[in-house]
Amino acid sequence: MRIPKINLPKYLGTAWLGRRLLLVVALTVFAPSLVLAQQQEAEPAGAITLEPAADSDALITQRISGIFSQIPQFDSLQVNVTSGVVALSGETANEAQAQRALKLASRVEGAIAVDDSIVRTLDLQDNLDPLWDSLQNTLRGWIRALPLFLVAFSIFALVAFAGHRLASHAPLWSRVTKNPFLAELAGHAVRLITILLGLLLALNILGATALMGTLLGGAGVLGLAISFAVKDSMENYISSIMLSIRQPFRAQEHVIINDYEGVVVRLTSRSTVLMTLDGNHLRIPNATVFKAVILNYSRNPQRRFDFVLGVDAEDDPALAIQTGLTAMQQLVWVLDDPEPSGIIESVGDSNILIKFTAWIDQRESDFGKARSLSIRAAKNALESQGFTLPEPIYRLRFDQTPGTQAAEDTSKRPERTQEPNTGSAKPSPTSELPADEVLNVRPDTHITRQVREERNDAAAEDLLDDTRPIE
Repeated sequence: MRIPKINLPKYLGTAWLGRRLLLVVALTVFAPSLVLAQQQEAEPAGAITLEPAADSDALITQRISGIFSQIPQFDSLQVNVTSGVVALSGETANEAQAQRALKLASRVEGAIAVDDSIVRTLDLQDNLDPLWDSLQNTLRGWIRALPLFLVAFSIFALVAFAGHRLASHAPLWSRVTKNPFLAELAGHAVRLITILLGLLLALNILGATALMGTLLGGAGVLGLAISFAVKDSMENYISSIMLSIRQPFRAQEHVIINDYEGVVVRLTSRSTVLMTLDGNHLRIPNATVFKAVILNYSRNPQRRFDFVLGVDAEDDPALAIQTGLTAMQQLVWVLDDPEPSGIIESVGDSNILIKFTAWIDQRESDFGKARSLSIRAAKNALESQGFTLPEPIYRLRFDQTPGTQAAEDTSKRPERTQEPNTGSAKPSPTSELPADEVLNVRPDTHITRQVREERNDAAAEDLLDDTRPIE
């Protein structure tokens, strides 16, 4: 069987006619359900007891009318009850008032159903008058409670002011704790506690303790959310408290914190400030410093340096060690106690590596300069005593060509030419040092001066305390 095609525009005429037809169909289908739902909402939800042995319809009418007479918004409503069915008619200002009247009528005992014939006027004055009356009543309530508010505010201000004065008493908190950072933290805590105490007393006077509980609960939830948002900042702040208590380093000390090297400038509530050896500012978060491996070069003024020199495999390494140590012992910056030492570190195919170590006093000698000039002195001493410093060896190979004899690789280490012995030994390494600023080992004070200038800023925050014991 062939199904004929239906042309909707042909049967409906135009698009607007089709839309209206669909709207009529929808109203026909869904309107009864909406009416039924509204009627179900108007069914009795409770019972209001009637006087016994009374005519039901008359008593229901009398009861509902008496209730409506006590509500100014329901003065224009009429009540008609027939066989337990309540019919409400008249006018109300808005839908909310109409629904309220329907619910009150449905609660009367004996009311089987409530018929809604109320007209919603939506009059501007009728809707604004209740709001204006409510505002006037609220304003009168505030005016009556004004003396009580003034007393509560006065008590709050008095308690908060007393807490502020107590928190600002720096000598008291300095006696309680020797750490200036903890003293400041204790002052802030006292200030916050007194403000909360004053607020609690004021709310108790106003009879709004429930509001205080709500505020504290909201503050707890808000504090939890903020703590997750500023977790890193809180971690740095707590680490600064621990570092100020432990004092792992002093200002102007040369330290290495993990892989960061520099001179300590100050410790703040968020970070540790270093002056790098290049003269730059370096800020390290306190959370990193608290968990870091800290190497302090300034805590012990004596510091050891080492270097490696190589001699020829045919030379006597013991004599080479003695020669290098003799030259180093003549250097004024090398300490006699502990004395320098030398060991054979390794033996290669063509050389012997010797490791020399010596100690210096960092308060009088720069580490880098002392090590550099000590290497120079040991090298010159070895060469002056005829020791050969090894040179690299290269092996060359020549391919054999037809008709010629293969050339044997006889390349050897290049021979060193010996200077003719004039009968006079070379001067000692110390006598070769000219009185030049390039060859002195005095400590470099430039970084120290920069750090001192930085610390002269009295307004800058610093949690380092030289009077407290170090960790």
